[in-house]
Amino acid sequence: MPIRVQNDLPVKEILEQENIFVMDEYRAAHQDIRPLSIGLLNLMPLKEDTELQILRSLSNTPIQVDVTFVRMTSHVSKNTSTSHIYKFYEPFENIREKKFDGFIITGAPVEQMSFEEVDYWDELVKIMEWTKTNVTSTLHLCWGAQAGIYHHYGINKTELPKKLSGVYRHRVRNRKIPLVRGFDDVFMAPHSRHTEVPQELLEADERITILADSRQAGIFLCMAEDGRQIFVMGHPEYDRMTLDSEYKRDMGRGLNPQIPENYYPDDDPENKPVLTWRSHANNLYTNWVNYYVYQATPYDLYGESSYKK
Repeated sequence: MPIRVQNDLPVKEILEQENIFVMDEYRAAHQDIRPLSIGLLNLMPLKEDTELQILRSLSNTPIQVDVTFVRMTSHVSKNTSTSHIYKFYEPFENIREKKFDGFIITGAPVEQMSFEEVDYWDELVKIMEWTKTNVTSTLHLCWGAQAGIYHHYGINKTELPKKLSGVYRHRVRNRKIPLVRGFDDVFMAPHSRHTEVPQELLEADERITILADSRQAGIFLCMAEDGRQIFVMGHPEYDRMTLDSEYKRDMGRGLNPQIPENYYPDDDPENKPVLTWRSHANNLYTNWVNYYVYQATPYDLYGESSYKK
C-alpha cells in the first residue's frame, strides 16, 4: 500500500530504506483516485517510534492511504520535541469537521491511573464520541482499547498482579470473521501492560465478539458494531526491539522488571530477540483496511447517509 505522508516527515526516509512504498504529497495529488483517509491519534510518548511502527503496518495492501497524525491539545508530550508535534500533528479541533475512512487510537503509558485521572480524558471522550459519526471503523490499541471499551460499553479495566510483558501464544476463536482471515490457528503477539479488561466480562457482553485470546494474556482481539469498533489488547505493531527497549529502560530506572516472556532466546537479554509476530500483525492491519475500511467506506465521505447517527 502506498503510504501518503508529508514530504519532510523524518520517518519517511527510514520507511524508504526498508523498501516500503511511501508516496509524497506531490505524487499523491497527481493520481486520479481517492485515497483512504486514516487518522492516527498517537498517545504513545515516543511519537516517532510509533509513527514508524504504524506506517509499516499499514503498508501491505495496494490501496493508497493518506495518514493524518492527530494530537491532544489538553496534554503536552514530554518525550517528543514540540517542533515535531506542531509541524506534523493536527489538533483535534482542526479535524473535527472532517470524516475519515479509518481511525487509530494508540496505547498510552497511563494504565495504572483511573481513566478519569488522565489529564486528557475529557478530550479523548469527545474524540471517541466523534468517531461514531465521522469514522467508518476505529482501531483501538492496548490502553486505547481499554479506554474504548470503558467508554463505549462501560467495562472497566483491572490491575494485574505484575506487568504482562512478552510475546504470547494466542488462538483464533471465530474464523468466519474477516478480521482474522488468513490467520493460523495459533499465532504470537506482543503485550506490554499493567492492566486488563476482565475476560469474563467481555465474554458476557453480547455486544462484543471475541476473535482471539490467550491462556496467559487473556483477550487479544475483539470487536463490536460489525467492526466499526475494533479492540486490540496487545501491541502487534511493535518492532523486534521495542520490548527490549522498554525492559532496559525500566532496568535503568531501578524498577527491577521481569524479563519479557518468550522473547529473548534462553531468556538472556544479551541475545537478539526472535521476531515471531510480524506476519500476523501485517495480516491484521491488512484485513482491517480491506474489509472494515475500504470495503465498508462510502466513496463520498461527506454524503448525507455516509455514517450512522
